[in-house]
Amino acid sequence: MRRLHHLVRSRAALVALVAAVAAPAAAQSTPSAVPATPPATGPIEVDRVVAIVGDQPILYSELRDEVLTRRAQGLEVPTDSAALAKLEASVLSEMIDAELLVQKAKEEKVEVSDDDLERTIDRRMADIRSRFSGEAEFRSELKKAGFGTPEDYRKKQLDILRRQQLQQEVFRKLKQEGKLSPAPVSEGEVTEAYQQSKATLPKREARISFKQIVVAPKPTPAAKAAARAKAESLLVEISKGGDFEQIAKRESMDPGSKAQGGDLGWFRRGVMLRPFEDMAFALPVGRVSPIVETAYGFHIIRVDRAQPSEVKARHILIRPKIDSADVVRAKLEADSVRAALDKGANFDSLVTKHHDPIENVVLPDLPRDSVPAAYSQAIGTQGANAIVGPFALPDLTNNLTKYVVLRVTAATPAGDYPEDEARQVLRQQIGEAKTARRLLDSLRKQTYVAIKL
Repeated sequence: MRRLHHLVRSRAALVALVAAVAAPAAAQSTPSAVPATPPATGPIEVDRVVAIVGDQPILYSELRDEVLTRRAQGLEVPTDSAALAKLEASVLSEMIDAELLVQKAKEEKVEVSDDDLERTIDRRMADIRSRFSGEAEFRSELKKAGFGTPEDYRKKQLDILRRQQLQQEVFRKLKQEGKLSPAPVSEGEVTEAYQQSKATLPKREARISFKQIVVAPKPTPAAKAAARAKAESLLVEISKGGDFEQIAKRESMDPGSKAQGGDLGWFRRGVMLRPFEDMAFALPVGRVSPIVETAYGFHIIRVDRAQPSEVKARHILIRPKIDSADVVRAKLEADSVRAALDKGANFDSLVTKHHDPIENVVLPDLPRDSVPAAYSQAIGTQGANAIVGPFALPDLTNNLTKYVVLRVTAATPAGDYPEDEARQVLRQQIGEAKTARRLLDSLRKQTYVAIKL
């Protein structure tokens, strides 16, 4: 059903609105080799204001850039003046909606993390750069496309992403606070959308859900004591004035943050393991934590910045040594888990006793062809209620092996989607679009909007 939700399309206006309001960043997720279509040749028109939203003008050059960007993403731009004017009016209306949401976000004091934005843009820039033979070609193509230098292009993309995320976050905030009541959807609207889309509905892919017990090798008491002693020695070094970031680069065993001096970026509650999270949200900014133990090992944490619902922190991780004897014990433990399940033991009780807290227990509704290879080979064609394993799962963090025992909870074969399922997805899409449109109409009434196109 999740797959159908992404592929079913109702009326064009509703889809455009959901795309613009509910997920405006989607169109930016896959950059093309050439960042955008070069500006059209012809007479240069003097820039002018085409709309005012509150105290914010929208220029014709901005409208034209938006049309060109959409053409690069596949939009067919008409050549005759009347059709082009109609398209520009439609795009301008969506730009006005976007500006209204950005202004509403400021009113609601919605903020987005600059660090997250920077990282996202850096990844996009790296991806685009990788599609060229070298920096010279990249810069040349940017210039041909009318974007100036890479720095100019990056700055513009950063602003676009910030505005997109502000729109998403304010919409989410208003929904969470109950300030957006769901718009009613009639059966007639659902039927109309279904009739328009049923001929192009995709086939349902084979899917599978399961819950698992992942048994990880456990260090010996001596190995844990040695790791704790190492972490405590680093804590002493920091307390004597040692540079936290340099020590993290030198000693941390977290490959994801080591090179960045232990920087984990911004995170909210529910992202990290509980002992780590509790300490991070309790620490004053700039204070270094005592040793914190999690399933990963021993951490030293420093919070660099904090907001009411999230913190930006660094850490140094010291892992206890795991050897081949620990892996053998893990395999024996996994064998005992399978034997207990075969005898009817309660799955959740076994999770509590044996499962590695780093791993998810429940993996719901996955396409069979996207299940990781180790899982796919072990499960094969088995269906609901099958018990599978133990089978080996490579642990890339320490180059050793974990073992998995799982129970298949649901298995759906490939085929056509039932009509009731398609209608349910369409009802949700239409409701979201109508709710968004009602909000935007309300904002237009509350805000000065002048169109001068």
